[in-house]
Amino acid sequence: MKNKFIILISFASAIFVSCYEKNNQKPTDLKYPKTKKFPVIDTLFHTAIVDNYRWLEDDRSKETEAWVNAENEVTFRYLNKIPYRDQLKARLSELWNYEKVGAPFIEGDYTYFYKNEGLQNQYVVYRKKGNSAAEVFLDPNTFSEDATTSLGALSFSKDGKTAAYAISEGGSDWRKIIVMDTESRIIKEDTLVDVKFSGISWYKNEGFYYSSYDKPKGSELSAKTDQHKLYYHKLGTLQKNDPVIFGQKIAEKHRYVRGYLTEDDRYLVISASTSTSGNKLFIKDLTNESQKLKTIVDHFDSDTYVVKNSQHKLYLVTNLNAPNKKLVTVDANNPSQEHWKDLIPETEHVLNLNSGGGYFFAEYMVDAISKVLQYDFNGNLMREVQLPGVGSSAGFGGKKEAKELYFSFTNYNTPSSLYKFNPENGAYEVFWKPSIDFNSDAYTSKQVFYSSKDGTKVPMIITHKKGIVLDGNNPTILYGYGGFNISLTPSFSIANAVWMEQGGIYAVPNLRGGGEYGKKWHNAGTQMKKQNVFDDFIAAAEYLIEKKYTSSAYLAIRGGSNGGLLVGATMTQRPELMRVALPAVGVLDMLRYHTFTAGAGWAYDYGTANDSKEMLEYLKKYSPVHNVKKGVKYPATLITTGDHDDRVVPAHSFKFAAELQEKQTGVAPTLIRIETNAGHGAGTPVAKTIEQYSDIFGFTLFNMGLDQLPNPPKTKIKS
Repeated sequence: MKNKFIILISFASAIFVSCYEKNNQKPTDLKYPKTKKFPVIDTLFHTAIVDNYRWLEDDRSKETEAWVNAENEVTFRYLNKIPYRDQLKARLSELWNYEKVGAPFIEGDYTYFYKNEGLQNQYVVYRKKGNSAAEVFLDPNTFSEDATTSLGALSFSKDGKTAAYAISEGGSDWRKIIVMDTESRIIKEDTLVDVKFSGISWYKNEGFYYSSYDKPKGSELSAKTDQHKLYYHKLGTLQKNDPVIFGQKIAEKHRYVRGYLTEDDRYLVISASTSTSGNKLFIKDLTNESQKLKTIVDHFDSDTYVVKNSQHKLYLVTNLNAPNKKLVTVDANNPSQEHWKDLIPETEHVLNLNSGGGYFFAEYMVDAISKVLQYDFNGNLMREVQLPGVGSSAGFGGKKEAKELYFSFTNYNTPSSLYKFNPENGAYEVFWKPSIDFNSDAYTSKQVFYSSKDGTKVPMIITHKKGIVLDGNNPTILYGYGGFNISLTPSFSIANAVWMEQGGIYAVPNLRGGGEYGKKWHNAGTQMKKQNVFDDFIAAAEYLIEKKYTSSAYLAIRGGSNGGLLVGATMTQRPELMRVALPAVGVLDMLRYHTFTAGAGWAYDYGTANDSKEMLEYLKKYSPVHNVKKGVKYPATLITTGDHDDRVVPAHSFKFAAELQEKQTGVAPTLIRIETNAGHGAGTPVAKTIEQYSDIFGFTLFNMGLDQLPNPPKTKIKS
């Protein structure tokens, strides 16, 4: 929070014992701030709900600021005592320090690409003309002294002579849009402000479409925003005169509105949603000024978007009556559902589609593993792209006339490489391969299937050093998400590589609520089926313990955002199952999440406490904040959040920490680490990310009883 935070605090209280040395408890001074209670009682469906820490929701109060400072003081005093924290930071920095390059793309006379030399806090945008040397186009590392201002969307006019780019300050979802002349790199006009959840979609060389909410009353970091609007900005005009294209006079609120143009600039496509799943879809023919919006989909029962057009022929990807998605065509003059024709029918695997070089590329998830098929625009199968290995691919997108496309490939023990692909013959070659101090051949990644509580088979990928002994003594991180139709596919992480170097196991199950098996899999983990997600996660932990990959004494559970909810619910339902819990930026107060920022848009997955008495009772039964109980020994817990998180407001984490610190019966520490001038995660500077992981891994290993690292780095950086 920009104004920082919380509470009327006093450092009362007890000395708590923290770490574990093997099975012997080792005391360390740990005095929690005393979080005062000011009960607020809400009555829903004749049920009284007591909220003792409602005051922590006020991100602008001096009391909240004081509480944050006090909690951070306790947390960092504890973390500073971990003997190998600096060693972890050294190894993270060492391994992170390699050049990273993004796929090139052509705009006007220049070829642009993103690059990070290694430890730069933000990626830099470079460009080159022909065979000339590359030059810096945009360097976000210069946007602010502490590198917490990051680059978001970057979009170019059709002739490439003007660029519009969005910046985020302090990790906030609120953006500013800056317009620049690309040749001179001179800013052309006033900066657009108060932009949120928006792309930048150019219409020819004249202007662009963007989305935002009216500025909220109260705190812009926590106040509710639920009426999204699409605007058009014409170059050379003032933002206050930008017309509302969609969202101004609609009785039904749309919390997410997006506008984008087909590649030929003929059609404006507008997607409107009330939740994170399901959208209405409209088009407008921009060659006919008198034509009004035409409706393609008039309900929220599907996720549908326009991927391409060929004159008046539209290509739509949809999961309407096709839970695993399919590609259909329709005439833009009569675009309603009854006129749709299948081009690439639904299969047993989930479809993700991209287009480039005059072709479609259908990426299918086969048990969360990528398989890519190339089709022409008539739906004829050209070839299967033989990927470099078993893992995740991404890319193949580009302009219709592109002669070269690019894709990346990675898995849990293979750093991502970039490949240049010829769409005409399917040949590809390595375009860029990382030079990283990590021996992938020394590690193995295995997919297993286990049974959840109700018998559902759930896949999980387990990655670790080759040759580990399955004796139950391996430090293990079980990571999960399980929501919002999001799929966890294999990808390399520098941080996880450091974890595995120390003998750690990294396990990722594909829980219900995700998108790995399509809409049915997603729906099986939503609303009054949300407990399925927690059961899947618990069963994954039990599998790892049963097969002696680890034991409860060496198991940590981790997840962020919706995954933070997963960790919070699991640790309150089965506190004995794990030694360490690591909920990050979590949705932890399930009775009030929908009252903050755009939280009401998550109702498709969660339902809300206002829906019905049954929904209220269901949410209350698993809501982490409401299920911390006195007399329970909770695992060592390190809650992490950011003071500028305006997506999942930090009050969730604040209240959960207060409940745990008050009611923890065991000796394990229950701490909260609050990153200042940081948001939900996007754009976090590399330096801060490295510090966060050194703290998280240090806390985890320390509370598993490790006095020293099994494989300490040879070098040590300065603190």
